[in-house]
Amino acid sequence: MLNQQGGINGRRIKFTQLDNAYSAPKAVEQSRKLVEDVGVLAEVGTIGTVPNVAIQKYLNSKQVPQLFITAGGRRFNDPKNFPWTVPLYPDFETEGRVIAKYILKTKPDARIGVLYQNDDFGKDYLKGLRAGLGAKASQIIAEASYELADPTIDSQIVQLKSAGVDTLIEQSSAKGTAQSIRKVHELGWTPLHVIGGSAASVETVLKPAGLDASKGLVTTQFLKQPGDPAWSNDAEVKDYKGFLAKYMNVHAVALVLTRCGEQLTREDLLHQATSLHGERLPMMLPGVSISTKPDDYTPFKVLRIATFDGASWTLVNDVLSAD
Repeated sequence: MLNQQGGINGRRIKFTQLDNAYSAPKAVEQSRKLVEDVGVLAEVGTIGTVPNVAIQKYLNSKQVPQLFITAGGRRFNDPKNFPWTVPLYPDFETEGRVIAKYILKTKPDARIGVLYQNDDFGKDYLKGLRAGLGAKASQIIAEASYELADPTIDSQIVQLKSAGVDTLIEQSSAKGTAQSIRKVHELGWTPLHVIGGSAASVETVLKPAGLDASKGLVTTQFLKQPGDPAWSNDAEVKDYKGFLAKYMNVHAVALVLTRCGEQLTREDLLHQATSLHGERLPMMLPGVSISTKPDDYTPFKVLRIATFDGASWTLVNDVLSAD
């Protein structure tokens, strides 16, 4: 789309995609090809903690921007040691802190049980949850972890129910979240059930789990969901669906490339990507924007809370800050 419009600052974009198979060794191999064979200006939008951890040291050693990665590990906000790695996803520690604020406000006497994936994905979230609860972290009366390769999390759900939990907070993969929603429903258990924002898709998680079983769920959000009926008539969502049918979504990349002007170097690209101030990109929820600073790459400082009514997510109150 940008090239058809004449490019950015007179330059056309050459976009190369390679499959890393969500594998650490493959990710390193493909990043080397992009840098050493293709000669890319930057690697953009790589998905997942495991691949991004694998390539982080290599790209930083080559001073190639690892730009706007889709991973929420707190480790990716480390300007001192990895200045060339810039995230564009709410970090999981921030998400945990926001949920803690919500629990303190709406259910201050909660008996909390936590289900989490046993890696940075889950541990960062749990760290933020504990920090956000502060003195009330003692209300976490049970924790259960699982490995990504585990076939089910049924036993962990049974364990948490048996502990007397009335508020179930989980940071699970999409598969694990769908399983937990079904198992909670099968057990006739009715805790306040909070799920991670990365696993809150109506189409890919809640429908497979069962919409009736999903009623009452709580999550954090920062983007409008194209598959959620709540946004079916929203102008930005309609534009997005039309755009996605033909192109890929690269608004943040286009923003920083435009700001580079004539000085399109890796150094200036990094400077622009880490000097954003309250930028709202298409599809962001009302009240949500991104900001970055040279000493703090965390893009999202606030999130929204949403509850599921059996058909769609409904935003609750205003934005919540992790601070």
